Amino acid sequence: MSTSERLIDATRELLWERGYVGTSPKAILERADAGQGSMYHHFKGKPDLALAAIRRTAAEMRTAVAGVLDGPGTPYERIEAYLRRERDVLRGCPVGRLTMDPDIVASEELRAPVEETLGWVRQRIAAIVEEGKEQGHFAPGLDGAEIATAVLATVQGGYVLARACGDPAAFDAGVRGLLSLLAPHNSPSA
Repeated sequence: MSTSERLIDATRELLWERGYVGTSPKAILERADAGQGSMYHHFKGKPDLALAAIRRTAAEMRTAVAGVLDGPGTPYERIEAYLRRERDVLRGCPVGRLTMDPDIVASEELRAPVEETLGWVRQRIAAIVEEGKEQGHFAPGLDGAEIATAVLATVQGGYVLARACGDPAAFDAGVRGLLSLLAPHNSPSA
């Protein structure tokens, strides 16, 4: 792995663990096992390196989410697969956690890939809900954008609840609750 790749990977991990302020150039260099001047040789500085790391994290998240949402199954099954996909729940979402970092949120440039990625997930889920409505899997009155927002809020909020109590069961309970609300219901026979 090249030095610039090691720097990006180290920064990604540190941003996830410590946030922007807690990610010092010294910590990045130590984690990447890189020499003193290597960061400035490959990047303009910490903001430039952080942007590369955030973009990489966002791209990986999109790839993972697309792999599930574009997979086989009914619209409900694909949303269920997204909600139940393997995650390190107690670490939180590597993209969603960035929204809690005041330095990232304050920077349009650093916030942009976070905002774009979460927006992309919402749009993709909204399209699946609309597809499900057309196929009769979901009630016709559902609003795809609102359901997509609820799905994303359940995931991000589930991370927060699980971290707060130190137990992934809180995340799982939120997922089960949302899925029970979304589950296609058969109308009672007369």
